[in-house]
Amino acid sequence: MERPFTAKDLLLYAFLSLLLLMILLAMYMVDRQWEKLSQMQRVMQEQADDVRSLRDTVRSLDQRLQGGALASAPSGAGAVADPLPASFSRAQAAAQKADYAAGDWLVSAFAVGLKTITPLVSSDRYASDVQNYVLESLLVRDPETLEWQGLIARAWQVSDDGLTFTFQLRDDVKFSDGQPLTAADVVFTYDFIMNPAIAAPRERAYYDKIASVKANGKYEVLFRFKEPYFNSLSLAGGMGILAKHFYEPYLASPETFNQSKGLLIGSGPYRLADPKSWTPDKGGVELERNPRYWGPVQPPLDRLLWKIIANDAARLTTFRNREIDSYGARPREYQKLLEDKELTSRSQHFEYMALTGGYSYIGWNQVRNDKPSRFADPRVRQAMTYLTDRQRIVDEIYLGYAEVAVSPFSPRSRQHDPAIEARQFNLETAKRLLREAGFADRDGDGVLDDAAGKPFKFELVFFQDNEDARRLVLLLKDLYAKAGILMEPKPTEWSVMLDLLNRKDFDAITLGWTSGIETDVYQMLHSSQTVNGGDNFVNYRSKDFDRVVEQARANVNEDQRMALWRQAERILDEDQPYTFLVRGKTLAFIDKRFHNVALTRIGLNLNFVPVEVYVPAAMQKYTD
Repeated sequence: MERPFTAKDLLLYAFLSLLLLMILLAMYMVDRQWEKLSQMQRVMQEQADDVRSLRDTVRSLDQRLQGGALASAPSGAGAVADPLPASFSRAQAAAQKADYAAGDWLVSAFAVGLKTITPLVSSDRYASDVQNYVLESLLVRDPETLEWQGLIARAWQVSDDGLTFTFQLRDDVKFSDGQPLTAADVVFTYDFIMNPAIAAPRERAYYDKIASVKANGKYEVLFRFKEPYFNSLSLAGGMGILAKHFYEPYLASPETFNQSKGLLIGSGPYRLADPKSWTPDKGGVELERNPRYWGPVQPPLDRLLWKIIANDAARLTTFRNREIDSYGARPREYQKLLEDKELTSRSQHFEYMALTGGYSYIGWNQVRNDKPSRFADPRVRQAMTYLTDRQRIVDEIYLGYAEVAVSPFSPRSRQHDPAIEARQFNLETAKRLLREAGFADRDGDGVLDDAAGKPFKFELVFFQDNEDARRLVLLLKDLYAKAGILMEPKPTEWSVMLDLLNRKDFDAITLGWTSGIETDVYQMLHSSQTVNGGDNFVNYRSKDFDRVVEQARANVNEDQRMALWRQAERILDEDQPYTFLVRGKTLAFIDKRFHNVALTRIGLNLNFVPVEVYVPAAMQKYTD
């Protein structure tokens, strides 16, 4: 006979459950305390290192004074502080505002899981966003005038022939581990990139114009170019400087570096708590303020946190719940959000088309498995563009918050030829081009076949968690079917997409590129960049295009160069290696906690470095 469950048993069960809960809470608190203790120990060790370094500096200075080494220094030498670098003027103006305060976190969301944040190894914009706060360059652009300003470089000179750029470096810049940044680090960065054992084919292509980078003393570095290049200053001044003492050991084992996930250290305002510790399974990225930051204006925010939230609806819900501080709205929901009084009462919104805003496209892979694909024929690519009703995409998917893209060049850029008009949807023209290319419905099933009787069928790879991309692909499937083409949507994870690109293992893919102030299309479409890991993953080859791009890049006369870019654009319009889709507006909502958020010529300043935005003390949400 079974014993009945009594009140005494219930009390015992409740007691045991409570005891278990208390044990779990105690374990959690111990873990938190241990983590906090580890952080305190790390900070104390860093402070001890800094004190030791300062003591050594004072001892060295004392010895020099006693030895008369500074006797010849002019009166007052070293007593006058350097003037504020122009690159910090905007951050300094923010710091002088009445409600300015240091503290709080900026919490953002990435739509994809990061595969790696190691410099050079990473290849997506999301990793670049993180690195932007950690790695610094010699120069930065003013976001309004677009002029170059010194950051790590105090000053620079250009030789009369335009081939040599000499930079004088600041002598007070340190990496986040306390080691000084010198000319040796700049030289190492270039040599490291150009080392063929390092998996950096994109960067090697980008820096191929440089003949050498040499140190001239501890704080002067010379960049010598092989030939004139219109973007030389950007190339030399915009290179993110790597710490030689940190990355050099990986030269002994390049594959360890190439396969790494989170080797990231720099001289920027933020850092990883452990520059070797990040892995993709952390579910996001967290940066802390760099306590050794050399800048004359310290970053106001304590931490930067990026959560991984792949689903569009989930990101909106998270923003509504104030768990993230910014949200890029989709056109379909934008108007509704503007009418949401609760949301707009606590957020500021921005609607703009940035000068450097990017574009979306479909890339037609012309070679797969070492064999020409059906997209190797330019008539087929032209036909696909005629079948892609881009104005309908603008109207139905973007609800007018976009414009049809015709090339890599913005219509607001001098690189664009205004005589080039977007190809309008034209079913009959598309069918004619496909017939000329040898495609016909040979068996009467409504599907086009090639000369061997193989049906015109292909897969279109797209990011599986983007709702607008999903709607776009379904629309395209119907449009292509009208011409007898079977398109199979292939929703794909982001990390898998990157792998497919590297291996060039796809039929067609829809993605986007960001633009520059003057866009250099060499990396993405020059024939030399069809190498493994190169950005010409559609295997586009054109001798005419290569020749014109090479001429444009080597021409420092702006008027002549713009004429060459427009010639290159006309070749692309004829060849259609991509079907350029749209340039979409940014529709952004930002939590009102953040003050001094402003729109500039290159976009919102929310993510600028030096950091310009801050949270007044009374509005701060997080504390360290």
